[in-house]
Amino acid sequence: MTGQAIPRVERVLTRGDFTLDGQTFKVDNNVWLLGDDTEVLVIDASHDPAVILAAVAGRRVAGIVATHGHNDHINAAVELADLANAPIALHRADHLLWEAIYPHRRPDRALVDGAQIPVPGGMLHVLHTPGHSPGGVCLFGPFASGPTLFSGDTLFRGGPGATGRSGSDFPTILASIRERLLTLPPETVVHPGHGDDTTIGAELPDYDAWVARGH
Repeated sequence: MTGQAIPRVERVLTRGDFTLDGQTFKVDNNVWLLGDDTEVLVIDASHDPAVILAAVAGRRVAGIVATHGHNDHINAAVELADLANAPIALHRADHLLWEAIYPHRRPDRALVDGAQIPVPGGMLHVLHTPGHSPGGVCLFGPFASGPTLFSGDTLFRGGPGATGRSGSDFPTILASIRERLLTLPPETVVHPGHGDDTTIGAELPDYDAWVARGH
């Protein structure tokens, strides 16, 4: 997936259950497809593999990347991987979360901070951004068409991802956002795991308010 192509970002909305710490909530998830007319990378295979596969529309799936291991971001990953013959990548620090859903199958590849994933028009850079979960990552593309960030549940329009559950930590996610994300170009478009897009420049002025409010 290299060359001079302009990467195309497509959002697929899926709905299902998020379960953690003995509680279950109904959530809408963003599944992101990044690719061109022949090949795509799937970011966060959530809830419904049939809906995702329909959006893939016959293109080759180069891989399935999980920004973190919470069930609502991986619960379609294995079925989609089998249907599309694609590898799954996850940071090792989230393997315990993965194993709670898939005790008999491991991810195919490990996401490592600083690694690069080839996509049309350039590379995605893996940024380890713990805080929402130990192995949370964001994916940054310094594309010619504009800098792009897939932020998982680390950064949303309006602030950090939730940190009130096991495996999460508010000071850690603040450090991840401050040191790894808010240093990106302000025009960087942020595609989160839930909800609407934002930009780094739109969120940067509110950092001190997030610290003060404590979430």
